[in-house]
Amino acid sequence: MSKVLTRASALLAALCLLLLPAAQAPRAEAAALDPFAGYLMAHFTGESATGEQVYFAHSRDGLNWRDLNNGAPVLLSTVGTRGVRDPSIVRSPAGDRYWIVATDLRIASGTSWNDAANRGSRSLVVWESRDLVNWSAPWLINVAGAIPGAGNAWAPEAIYNAATGDYVVYWATNSLRDGVTKHRIWYVRTSDFRSFTAPQLYIERPGGGQGIIDTQIVEVPGSVGGYRYYRASADGHITIEGSNSILGSWTTLGNLSHLGISNGTGGGNVVEGPMWMQFNGRNEWALWLDQYATGRGYMPVTSTNLGSVTNFRTRTDYQLGASRKRHGSILNLTAAEESAVLGRWGATTPANRIQAYTHQDRYVRHANYDVRIDANVSPAQDAQFRVVPGLADAAGVSFESVNYPGHYLRHYGFDFVLAANDGSSVFAADATFRQVAGLGNTSWSSFRSYNYPDRYVRHYNYQLRLDPINDAQARADATFRLTS
Repeated sequence: MSKVLTRASALLAALCLLLLPAAQAPRAEAAALDPFAGYLMAHFTGESATGEQVYFAHSRDGLNWRDLNNGAPVLLSTVGTRGVRDPSIVRSPAGDRYWIVATDLRIASGTSWNDAANRGSRSLVVWESRDLVNWSAPWLINVAGAIPGAGNAWAPEAIYNAATGDYVVYWATNSLRDGVTKHRIWYVRTSDFRSFTAPQLYIERPGGGQGIIDTQIVEVPGSVGGYRYYRASADGHITIEGSNSILGSWTTLGNLSHLGISNGTGGGNVVEGPMWMQFNGRNEWALWLDQYATGRGYMPVTSTNLGSVTNFRTRTDYQLGASRKRHGSILNLTAAEESAVLGRWGATTPANRIQAYTHQDRYVRHANYDVRIDANVSPAQDAQFRVVPGLADAAGVSFESVNYPGHYLRHYGFDFVLAANDGSSVFAADATFRQVAGLGNTSWSSFRSYNYPDRYVRHYNYQLRLDPINDAQARADATFRLTS
């Protein structure tokens, strides 16, 4: 070959490299993470006033779980429908960034399932963090807007794809395709969870009406069982598939019908929301399944060889904590990550009662979300609150209900109610107070409003109010004591 031709060939090769899509460029290898020490579960709890938000739970052994943040939500959606379900948590390969992607849906607001499926949000809600403790404000990504006739975007998941050096976000959308309206799994690719590629069809089950909503992929080190990736999908059964490429072809390995488990088609124990987890330090995996049909919550089936469905077995040696765990995801934690998470949300704040100075047999309590002072409160938890750093100012205090986690005492029209935290700055201000020396007795306490500093918490005719304090009776009525 002549020197001129050789140089031309070299230039052409260089030009081709420059013109390759970014996804084809050489990628840095993922950083080696420290050994894993614990587990973090992100989940929602149900259709209650605060149930469709992001909750965290922690486990040391992967089977026994403890609710974090006193059982209250960790993240609140302030965008879209102002509620989220199905949170999926993903870590960057370098271990220096995390995202949570969730369904933008709040059934508790009165939305019907039919409206949600056919005229719902086509966006997903995203949060970002660098330390699992401090999270960004949420934002929306309209992943399904370009799908013709898309009715929704549900149950998102995300996984890093080493083959392309970016993340695959996949979810279910209900739409008309080839004359059939049903849920199918679609995907986009993204490097920052803000911009993304056009949606592509990912999973569609053959047959007329059989849709698919929930699916989750786990990467298996060393291709245990013969594949690098395994996928569990709720498609009438709980179908297990294997592949060596996230976006390549998948091989069906079977389902869990031999365990009496299905997603409805096979009857038996009807479940949804498959959620993978590898046990730390060993080749054993748990597939958590939500027993929604019976309301019993998640149960694990475990396996040491995902390549064979006959290897799965049911387990009974687990505890899920106080709250109901609904469709979410599990992140294995390094010791440093675990320490950060538990340092922020792991401590249990003791329960207090708020005793009235003028009527010392009476305590602040909620009843049908109204707030008053009563004696002999039953159930006792109606008069128990956790005194936490102020929602609007950590130098102040807020009062969170013990039996309604995520609900706080707040003033509204200068009256008091127990209300779910909606994540707004107005709510935070209305639920924050400065604890000062008691106006009627300095050995007790009074609570000055954060956003109306000329007003204090007081009782009047046994009702709790926020009032200016102008005389001795008002000073006494505005005096309280925190007791156990």
